Amino acid sequence: MTVRRFEVLGIVQGVGFRPFVYRTAVGLGLDGWVANVDGHVEGEVAGDPRAIDAFAARLGTGAPPLARVRRVGLARGLTVPGRGFHVRDSVPGAARAAAREVPPDAAVCDACLRELYDPADRRHRYPFINCTDCGPRATIIDGLPYDRERTTMRRFPLCPACAAEYGDPANRRFHAEPVACPDCGPRLAWAGLRGEDALRAAARVIAGGGIVALKGLGGYQLVCDADDRRAVAELRRRKQRPAKPFAVMVRDVEAAAALARIGSGARSLLTSPERPVVLLPARRRHPVAPEVAPGAPRLGLFLPTTGLHHLLLDGLARPLVVTSGNLGGEPIAIDDDAARRALASVADGFLTHDRPIRSRYDDSVVRVTGRTRITVRRARGLAPAPLPLDVPTPLAGAGAQLKHTFTLAAHGRAHLGPHTGDLSDAATHEAFLRAYDDLKRLTGVEPEAVAHDLHPGYLSTQWALGLPVRRIAVQHHHAHVAAVAAEHGVREPVLGVAYDGLGLGDDGTLWGGEVLVAGPGGGFCRVGRFATAPLPGGDAAVRHPCRTALGHLLDAEALGTPRPSPGLVRRFTERLDPAEVRAVSAMVRRGVRCPRASSAGRLFDTAAALLGLGDHVGYEGEAAVRLEAAAGTATGHAVPLAHRVVRAGGLWVYDSSATVADLLERRAGGEPVPALAAAFHRTLALATAGLVARAVEAGAPRTVCLGGGCFVNGLLLTEVRRQLRAQGLRVLVGGEVPVGDGGISYGQAAVAAARLAEER
Repeated sequence: MTVRRFEVLGIVQGVGFRPFVYRTAVGLGLDGWVANVDGHVEGEVAGDPRAIDAFAARLGTGAPPLARVRRVGLARGLTVPGRGFHVRDSVPGAARAAAREVPPDAAVCDACLRELYDPADRRHRYPFINCTDCGPRATIIDGLPYDRERTTMRRFPLCPACAAEYGDPANRRFHAEPVACPDCGPRLAWAGLRGEDALRAAARVIAGGGIVALKGLGGYQLVCDADDRRAVAELRRRKQRPAKPFAVMVRDVEAAAALARIGSGARSLLTSPERPVVLLPARRRHPVAPEVAPGAPRLGLFLPTTGLHHLLLDGLARPLVVTSGNLGGEPIAIDDDAARRALASVADGFLTHDRPIRSRYDDSVVRVTGRTRITVRRARGLAPAPLPLDVPTPLAGAGAQLKHTFTLAAHGRAHLGPHTGDLSDAATHEAFLRAYDDLKRLTGVEPEAVAHDLHPGYLSTQWALGLPVRRIAVQHHHAHVAAVAAEHGVREPVLGVAYDGLGLGDDGTLWGGEVLVAGPGGGFCRVGRFATAPLPGGDAAVRHPCRTALGHLLDAEALGTPRPSPGLVRRFTERLDPAEVRAVSAMVRRGVRCPRASSAGRLFDTAAALLGLGDHVGYEGEAAVRLEAAAGTATGHAVPLAHRVVRAGGLWVYDSSATVADLLERRAGGEPVPALAAAFHRTLALATAGLVARAVEAGAPRTVCLGGGCFVNGLLLTEVRRQLRAQGLRVLVGGEVPVGDGGISYGQAAVAAARLAEER
């Protein structure tokens, strides 16, 4: 008889892995045991050597759907196990040389749904149905190893029927820690009503045009009828969210297909256990109220995540707006009392339950462009599943200011924390600190260094500078490029194209349209950029694209292109508020509160304003969304606008003045807005190709990494990638890591790891 000790690393707790090991061992006639130890699975097997080899192979290839096996290790066994195979109780284990991996939440599975709708099943219409293949994970975990007493389910003692399932290794609910039923589990509540009565009361309010605050997996959600224009408009008013699109939950893929065009990649994402919000091209005629996504060409659709969502949709038989339960700019509410205080002015009623939410996780958001998946927001279902990253010592990435995330990295794995939002106030900052402390405790990663942005005004930077560990400053756009390279496992130098709103450069100026060469040792060299223009009012220009446009028209960087004629400038300013024009002109002329920036994002704003698509916007990127929407309606071939790539200050520079002047002239000549919007996108792709070609001619690498929030724009991404591939270049873009500022923390960690490794 051969005895072997085995160890399995990865996401192997909370995913039905021990029952899988049990069934595999018994099927092969092996004796032994298995247990959760700290954040991994280990045990011993005894029997025929060939059966043990087959056992080890199956652990890596036949794991349950939610498992992510990273490594299976075998060693000589120390003792001969008794007869039979047993599942042992979990033990904390000793300190390990590997970080613990926390399983993300997963949408309710098909097997549970069959039970949910089966009148003969004891969990018929039970909103909190789950098993080892689905249900809450990261949002309820207090500690690892993952057992019920270390989750928020410990307050719900199992009834005899659930206890029998929980203790039966042959049952799919064996050690499903959130397992419950109507007799022993969480219950719905609506004022004084419970259970089905509470659900019906909430459905009546929504059907009547009201707004309901619903306690979801990772926080409260605000729900209303997506077909009801008045209800959606009222939700916008109360939530203080004037324009940013809302997500819409629909019953199934067929219901989604009635609202938007769905390709195979998007279909897979919609039905995946992660259940992200998927941004899909809207159909021209659909019943959803236009106030759901004003001016946007896409609808954010997702399928039900929980049994509660399914039951609510069944009772209403219509698409529902399901958006974050917060006021504009605040973190999503998770505590019941705090939610009632924060959302009292928004919701007409609260559909709650008595299972506490341990960690805050908003909904994830993704987009599919061609065959490429772009992650816009990494949260519920995706975070905190780790990604590969070689690090010589445990470290943290502090993230940026907008769309904030943080990263904890150790022992070859990087754990991206959940999307926090914009670190603009004390409440959001407090939410970040709590999430950081929780994930640090769960993973066991204790950073010895922290990487942070260069901008001293970012709250994330200020937090990092206060930590008693080594601090490593990482330039914003370098982090964007490094995030893409690290996700794809690229170890050689790369050429990076980073387009976004703003980030502080290492020369103290504001960057945003950058071409960089990033080396494997954590260094970089700026080789190209966009021309600079003033941002009248600084941050205020983000919400006022007309100001950015005026800055371009009045004081673009002098690179040899004549400025637009005064007559064309007057045609633009005549439709603006004269007082604002005078104020902005004075600011530009005097150079007061007008920082200059080489920003691709602000150039999008300029083009949108010049085409009348958005002088003032409600959220960053809205003008660019409208510009992409207009371009999507263009017919025929887009004739590029004028553009030049010139040499200035030792760098190749895209002279955007030529593009802006041509845009004005062609619009004055009567060319349609959609055609010009499409021409603008094509022009930026050609300018990018020109910058990259000159860098490659000078010896830059032929692997190009595209990063930054501008590449959420599918039209820009497609055009840039096509132009670069035509040059024979290898083009990479992030998929798992958010392409915008949500991926900055991962890129910071990658750069810091490279620098520390270089030092060693």
